Amino acid sequence: MRLTTYSDYALRVLMYLALKSDGLSTIAAIAESYDISEAHLMKVVHQLGVAGYIETVRGRGGGLRLAKPVEAISLAEVIRTTEPDMAVVSCLKPVNASCTINPSCVLKRALKRAQDAFMEVLEGYTLADLVAPRARLAGLLGIPQGTSPQ
Repeated sequence: MRLTTYSDYALRVLMYLALKSDGLSTIAAIAESYDISEAHLMKVVHQLGVAGYIETVRGRGGGLRLAKPVEAISLAEVIRTTEPDMAVVSCLKPVNASCTINPSCVLKRALKRAQDAFMEVLEGYTLADLVAPRARLAGLLGIPQGTSPQ
């Protein structure tokens, strides 16, 4: 399985905001910390806002912050939001393409079980787990120390 860059960026944004719990952050600051495109992050931030993971404050002094506690943000839930097509092969949902051997295909069954196991593992993690090494992650991202956990 391979997640898209979009999902990777979504998780990075959420992690950054979890680490920067003392105030608002900007897309520019997040992009600079990770050395990624602001344009890509704008799309990601918009979807995270629509999904209710982050809230945006407009105007002078505005920015982004988490809309939920870190413990309430499930890694599997975020991936389901950012990866609407998790089909490993085209015969799995949501694609459900027809296939000649579908009625007796063991491969489809095996890949479905693998996909389910992947998501089951992600169900066991929250955003709080991802940012557990707080001080080290904050240092690597250039987030000032002394930020308090949410």
